[in-house]
Amino acid sequence: MTTVLVVDDQTLQRLGFRMLLEAQPDMTVVGEAAHGHDAVRMTAELRPDVVLMDIRMPGLNGIEATRRISASGGRSRVLVLTTFDLDEYAYEALRAGAAGFFLKDARPEELVVGIRAVAAGDCVTSPSLTRRLINAFTTSRPQQHLDPVHLSREQQQQLALLTEREREVLAAVACGSSNAEIAAELQLAESTVKSHVSRILAKINVRDRVQAVIFAYDVGLARPN
Repeated sequence: MTTVLVVDDQTLQRLGFRMLLEAQPDMTVVGEAAHGHDAVRMTAELRPDVVLMDIRMPGLNGIEATRRISASGGRSRVLVLTTFDLDEYAYEALRAGAAGFFLKDARPEELVVGIRAVAAGDCVTSPSLTRRLINAFTTSRPQQHLDPVHLSREQQQQLALLTEREREVLAAVACGSSNAEIAAELQLAESTVKSHVSRILAKINVRDRVQAVIFAYDVGLARPN
């Protein structure tokens, strides 16, 4: 049974999510929080599989709440809800440790599938959504080159662990390419690409492709077009 904590400052929104999730045979809502402070406290107490996190809330917002939950080292994974076109904070939420993000206008069945994926340890940003994220949040970021002077010691060490092929795969991931697209571009078997991605995540010490994209831009392996 997948346990979910719903975090949103709107009562009707929380009720809607509860009704949707409680209707699933493999899900149960273990609690509701109206702001970030309660979200952090209830996550520590209830240890849900997934925290469905709104970004814009009074008091402690969803970004800081996500950061605190992720920093606690607990088992709970955060799925951020965003209006995207209006929410310029989605990128920072992912940087804070969210396992992915979903649009609030997504179809109910898409959200349910996304929660299951996050609970299973996956991220829920499809290549198309990753491209939109990149377009929205990297075009305004200053370009950074692979110059060790501009990287932290940890980034230098992580980057040094990657082979040339792994850097190519990571750059393609950062451009929003799927495993199948990367395989076609680099003339590799898709299973080989999956193995490369798994090794990359382990070497740079991130949980999923979303965090890998952020790393790639931070160290300059990928740059906005």
